Amino acid sequence: MRVPGLLTNATHFLALLLPGLIAGATFGIWQGYDPRGLDAAAFVAVHQEAVRGLNLLLPACGIGSVILIGIAAWLARKDRPALLLFLVALVCMAAGGVITRLFNQTINAEVMGWSVANVPSNWAALRASWWDWHIIRTLLALAGFAVAVTAVLRRRSSGA
Repeated sequence: MRVPGLLTNATHFLALLLPGLIAGATFGIWQGYDPRGLDAAAFVAVHQEAVRGLNLLLPACGIGSVILIGIAAWLARKDRPALLLFLVALVCMAAGGVITRLFNQTINAEVMGWSVANVPSNWAALRASWWDWHIIRTLLALAGFAVAVTAVLRRRSSGA
């Protein structure tokens, strides 16, 4: 196998793996962790544990997704349909990352400072806001992953 082909294959693999992990993780959270039914004590305990477990891994996968989809777009620069698909995927993943950084992680940082005995009076509003932003970033991740898959399939079917 020639080196450029190996580079393209490795890039495509990783440009699907990392967004797939993000889409799967956020979808799993969406379907398996709906905090709207939790009381304050349960929300604080569950949310803090989730943040401890995911607060480094998912952002790293998100940054990697953006970088690798960007590289895949550059490699597809002579294949306009694939290039445009990769750019759409890039925008979706980057927008999800911006939402995560500006909204979800800001609320996460606040919740990490709470104790079960010291929950602020606006906790339910913060919980609802976090959930709304989570759904938006999940939809963006799912769209970004689906479009990245489409771009890779386009490249494969065109022989690139």
